[in-house]
Amino acid sequence: MTLPFEVPGPAYRVRQVERWVYRRFASTFEEMTDLPATMRFELAANLGRVRPAPEHVRTADAGDTVKALFGASYETVAMRYTDGRRTVCVSSQAGCALGCTFCATGQMGLIRDLSPFEIVAQVLWAGEVFGERPTNVVFMGMGEPLANYDAVLSAIHSIHGDTGISARRIVVSTVGLVPQIQRLASGELPLTLALSLHAPDDETRSQLVPVNRRWPVADCIAAAKAFRRAHGRRVSVEYALIAGVNDHSWQADALARLLKGSDIHVNVIPLNPTPGFGAPASRRVAAFAEEVRRGGANVTVRDTRGSGIDAACGQLATSVSETARGRKGVNARRRSGEPGA
Repeated sequence: MTLPFEVPGPAYRVRQVERWVYRRFASTFEEMTDLPATMRFELAANLGRVRPAPEHVRTADAGDTVKALFGASYETVAMRYTDGRRTVCVSSQAGCALGCTFCATGQMGLIRDLSPFEIVAQVLWAGEVFGERPTNVVFMGMGEPLANYDAVLSAIHSIHGDTGISARRIVVSTVGLVPQIQRLASGELPLTLALSLHAPDDETRSQLVPVNRRWPVADCIAAAKAFRRAHGRRVSVEYALIAGVNDHSWQADALARLLKGSDIHVNVIPLNPTPGFGAPASRRVAAFAEEVRRGGANVTVRDTRGSGIDAACGQLATSVSETARGRKGVNARRRSGEPGA
């Protein structure tokens, strides 16, 4: 990705600025100390900052989880783990048009797509927070990544090529936009796919994930398996466990039957509370995972981070939600999940 602004002078000056932006995570031009002072002043005077500054920052987990609000409309979460992982959860849209009923972002509606550099800038912000390059990037923040396909792919190429984060450590999550999964499978980068399934049966899933009415469970699983064959990369199924909705034993059995014989891994995620929905008791979460395991599927219960600051999966939302709800006419055209709809 080229810089999102013009750099005056010879090519080596451009390369210097690129190193500061993508490898040293500079947020201001004043930090670029190997540039002439007059050049730094000119760039700062004409452009302001290198990348968007967060409007608000909150921390949790003794400082190991940091959430930032950008542009009053989209959020990013940086998480540091004891095993050395430094993961940034990025947003691809402000809000989301797909309306998953248990997701706070889905309840916002769609505000707008993010540009490639707005997406990359979230990774650069996390590098500034960590004081070093993130090790992992997950497209599990606000929005449906595959509904903003071209911008997301452009951002991924920059994250891989400009910041040097391996494509194997980039996870793209989707609720199941089958044509875009197929398109992603034809790409050359060895990404990891995460399918947000949340129910093994069409009746329940259509209530939780309305786009299931267009691409039902069987189609989503087939596309995920085809991606696995095409890339040889791990595919995971994300399953937000909701009390009294998708946590029944028969659903655990059905989920296992869908995935038995494949190496697709199930991540069971106790729902992070959102209005109208709650997580099962911890013993039921463990029992559900064990039922899936006994049925022949690989399963892990994912650790929840940042729920105390509304930074966990499904909790990202901003105060612009009322504005978003007023845009139903615009959003209706996007609910199909087609790019550019």
